[in-house]
Amino acid sequence: MKPPSQNDWTKLLSRAAASAVFSALFGVALSVVREQDVWYSILYSVCIGLICWLCIDVGRLLVARTLAAPAGAGRDRDWPGWGWMLVLIVAGSAFGYGSGTVLGDRLTGFRSSNLLSAGSLRESLTLLLFALVPAAIATYFFYSRGVLADRTAAAEAAQRQAAESRLKLLEAQLEPHMLFNTLANLRVLITLDPVCAQAMLDQLIAFLRATLGASRVAAHSLRAEFDRLGDYLALIQVRMADRLSVRFDLPDALADLQIPPLLLQPLVENCVKHGLEAAIAGGRIEIAAAREGDDLLLRVRDTGVGLSRVAAHREEPAAGQFGLAQVRERLDSLYGARASLCLDAAPDAEGGTLAVIRLPIVSA
Repeated sequence: MKPPSQNDWTKLLSRAAASAVFSALFGVALSVVREQDVWYSILYSVCIGLICWLCIDVGRLLVARTLAAPAGAGRDRDWPGWGWMLVLIVAGSAFGYGSGTVLGDRLTGFRSSNLLSAGSLRESLTLLLFALVPAAIATYFFYSRGVLADRTAAAEAAQRQAAESRLKLLEAQLEPHMLFNTLANLRVLITLDPVCAQAMLDQLIAFLRATLGASRVAAHSLRAEFDRLGDYLALIQVRMADRLSVRFDLPDALADLQIPPLLLQPLVENCVKHGLEAAIAGGRIEIAAAREGDDLLLRVRDTGVGLSRVAAHREEPAAGQFGLAQVRERLDSLYGARASLCLDAAPDAEGGTLAVIRLPIVSA
């Protein structure tokens, strides 16, 4: 039989406290019905109720675990079934009423009727009902509350599992998306500039070798995210040369904060494909991190062709929907309403597009 854990003791004590409160309320009601002194009625009810609880609740755990219920957490391990519970309720109520009455007499100095001293069978059954009915009600209450808690926990676990599965699918979609874009560019360069294509292929091999293992983790540091973006943009610079410049801004105090891997990759890809490649002179990509209260702000900005302020508040162009939708899906799966992605036109004269991710800070 497995020994009780700290969580078991916590639940046991919480049920003891609830039983004491329930017994006290029953004592108040009984004092009104039988016109007895309320304090004496509460005292006897609490003594009887706690002993009944001890016999039934502790007996439930002992029987369930002695019977070696199937392994696992939850009520299967701690619930012996209603057949055993009926036996425990009757036996526990009889013992609890007799023992609680004796304890109450010791504390008050009175001599009360109990099951053994009752003058008739009818009187004994009446006295037993005073303990049996509240004990049955309390047992059903605790059982129903436990079932509800288990169902709620199971539903939350199912939601978490669904979110994790969806997140893994999105992550699995992201890497081929980035790779296919790069290979498509490489295919064009093979014809136009074989030397540049070879340099780009070498950079791609190095990039994949350095990042493939890291992309399988659930989270990594901002420093690692910025390093991987630097590798990716170095790959793009082989093709774009002087038409692309890059600026990173990562404060040392934020470098070890944890974020999902490849979170910024789709935004940087959009900057290259939809912002800078469409501009004859190219432009600059800026990637920055900043803290704002308990939130982390990640900014990805380009100085390319940009968005009009009207179009920035409509649905993104179809060509860029995958990356932006992927980022929003991941933020929603991991952080819910605490995280967001905003896309807008850059606010200064250089133009371009600004994407801002806001998410709660998670330390290393």
